[in-house]
Amino acid sequence: MNTHSQDYTDNLHLLGTGRLPLPQNGPSVTLLEAFPNRFQKRPYIISISFPEFTSLCPVTGQPDFGCISVEYVPDHLCVESKSFKLYMFAFRNHQSFMETITNTVLDDLCTLLTPCWCRVKGLFAPRGGTRIHVFAETFKPMPSEQNNQVREAVAAWKVEANPHQP
Repeated sequence: MNTHSQDYTDNLHLLGTGRLPLPQNGPSVTLLEAFPNRFQKRPYIISISFPEFTSLCPVTGQPDFGCISVEYVPDHLCVESKSFKLYMFAFRNHQSFMETITNTVLDDLCTLLTPCWCRVKGLFAPRGGTRIHVFAETFKPMPSEQNNQVREAVAAWKVEANPHQP
């Protein structure tokens, strides 16, 4: 006997198709899909990592490799993971600086989801003997009680996710 959750999937078009559309114009928020957050009364963190990230240097055209990690407290929407993967694939032939990539991912996710909090970490592999890590985050304006709950959840998450950091 199959059972089903109460998850809303009507607006998800990429999941289960067996086909991956090729991004025509590089990374874009239009590649991302979202589904409703069924647990809006509870601030919780969603963490997604894409450890096989690649893009191209805008000056030399050489490949850059890294891991893009996203952490967020959803409000009304959650990002669908397959669309996130396709979005990340769109950077493969895209020329952009690491700082721009990290902030673009943050901007696109905030445009799609309007999360309570979102942090994007670009952890790039060393190139020319230099390692670059880029961190970008934002909190959206919220009523005082919700703001306090979200900030407490995020502070606890940061301690839990980085136990060796001061």
